[in-house]
Amino acid sequence: MRAELEAESRSLIEEQEKLGKNVLALEEQVVVEELKKEKAVIEDLKNRNQTAKDAIAELEAKKKALRTKLNQASEAPEAPPPEEEKPKETEEAAESVEAAPEQAEDGGVTVTAIEGEALVENQELEEESSKQEKKKHRFF
Repeated sequence: MRAELEAESRSLIEEQEKLGKNVLALEEQVVVEELKKEKAVIEDLKNRNQTAKDAIAELEAKKKALRTKLNQASEAPEAPPPEEEKPKETEEAAESVEAAPEQAEDGGVTVTAIEGEALVENQELEEESSKQEKKKHRFF
């Protein structure tokens, strides 16, 4: 009976050692799987961060382009008018210069462009002077 108990004791010790080794192997596998999952999560986070950085860079580029466009649009009215409009202005100025001496020769008042109420007053003065001229012609 003692021999049987000693044999059973050795077999139980071997089984315990075997199960201990299996437990250690499974624990290592669990750790390896957790490391793989951790690496996958880290890689996914790196990819997300890179995607976010790319999106930010693209948005900053768009922002810079739009600000440049806005600055150009706000500077455009300050720029001199295109060359096509310049000849028209010169022709108009020449016509007004030609018209001014004719008015002065008639004995009328030379009118310059004045804004607001002063312009209205000058027009009224011209009308009154032309009415007085007509009255003089009728009288004589």
